[in-house]
Amino acid sequence: MSESREKLKQTRRWVVKLGSALLTNEGCGLRVDSMDAWVKQIHALREKGYEIVIVSSGATAEGISRLGWGNRPHAVHKLQAAAAVGQMGLVKAWESCFQNYNIHTAQILLTHEVISNRERYLNARSTLRTLLQLGVVPIVNENDTVSTEELRFGDNDTLAGMVTHLVDADLLVLLTDQEGLYEADPRRHPQAKFIDEAIAGDKTLEKYAGEGGALGRGGMLTKLKAASMAAKSGVNTVIASGLVPDVLEQIANGELCGTLLCSNQKALTARKQWLAGQSQISGTLKIDQGAADMLSQQGKSLLAVGVVEVDGDFKRGEIVACVDPQGKEIARGLVNYGASETHKIIGQHSDKFEQLLGYVDSAELIHRDDLVLL
Repeated sequence: MSESREKLKQTRRWVVKLGSALLTNEGCGLRVDSMDAWVKQIHALREKGYEIVIVSSGATAEGISRLGWGNRPHAVHKLQAAAAVGQMGLVKAWESCFQNYNIHTAQILLTHEVISNRERYLNARSTLRTLLQLGVVPIVNENDTVSTEELRFGDNDTLAGMVTHLVDADLLVLLTDQEGLYEADPRRHPQAKFIDEAIAGDKTLEKYAGEGGALGRGGMLTKLKAASMAAKSGVNTVIASGLVPDVLEQIANGELCGTLLCSNQKALTARKQWLAGQSQISGTLKIDQGAADMLSQQGKSLLAVGVVEVDGDFKRGEIVACVDPQGKEIARGLVNYGASETHKIIGQHSDKFEQLLGYVDSAELIHRDDLVLL
C-alpha cells in the first residue's frame, strides 16, 4: 500500500459523484438495484463516522427514458424538460433507498449563478455543512431546468469539484463505468496501461482522456479537471468503477482501487477556494512578464502598472483572469476597479489614480488575498 493510499484511511468527509452510465440502464430508466448497493456502502461508511455528499447525474437521462425519446436531444429547452421530468424519479429513488436505513436526504440544485455569487456561495456552503451536521445526506445536482447554456456547469464532474470546495471535503470520489484512467481508451485498446496513481493537474494526463458517453456530458477529461480543481484545496481524488462491489469500502481501506490523483498543493483559504472554483470570468487582464513573475513567484498583489491590456466589460468586484505575455492564464481574482476605470489606470502607479479617476479606492488592482494562482 502506497503512502498516499494509506492516507485515504484518515479522510472522513467525502464528495461522491455517480455518473449517468452507472445510474441508468443504458438510458432505459434508473438502476434502482445498483443505487441500493451504493446506499448500503454509504450507510456502512456513515456507521464508521464518515460524512457523504452525493453528486448525482441521471436526471436528464431518466427524463429522456420517461418521455420515450431514443436519443439525447440537442435543444436546450428539451434537455431542460427532460431534466424536470427525470429529477422527480431520481430524487424519489434516492430517498427510497436511504429510507431503508432511516437516513434523511436533501435535494440541492446548484447553478453557476449560485456558485459565482459570493453571498449565494456562502449560503449554499452553510446549508450543506448544516445538513451534514444533522446527519442528512445531500443529493446535489445541477439545476438543469433553469440553467441557460451560458450558466451550465457542463458536467457533474465539474460540479463535484466545486462541491468539494463548498463542504471542505477530505476526498473526491468520481465513480464511473471505467476502472480508472488508462493511457488509452481500454474499450478500443485492450492492452492499454492502467494508471493507478498520478499527480492531479498533470497536463500530460489529458492526452489519455477520451470522450464522454451518449448519456452524460462528461468524460475522463472532465474528471481530470475536477481532480485538478479539488487539488487546489489540498484534496485528493479517486476515479474508480462504480460497478466494483464494495468500491467505497475498498477506497476507505486504502486498497488499490481506481486511479488516485494526488494533490501536491496546500489547502487554500475558504475565500480562495471559492475563487479557484469559478469557471466563469467577466474579463481579462494581460500583464507584463514582471507582473507575472511577481504573482507566480512572490505571491504579490497585481498592480495597475503591470497591466498592458484590458478585455471585457467587467464591474468592480467581479472575477477577471490574468494572462501572461504568452496568453496563458496564470491567475484570477476579484478586481477593485471596473473596466472603464481600469482602462484609464493601466501602466500607471497608484499615486496617479486620483488624478486619473478623481478618487482612489485601492492601491492594488487585485489584492493578493483576492487572487488565486492557477
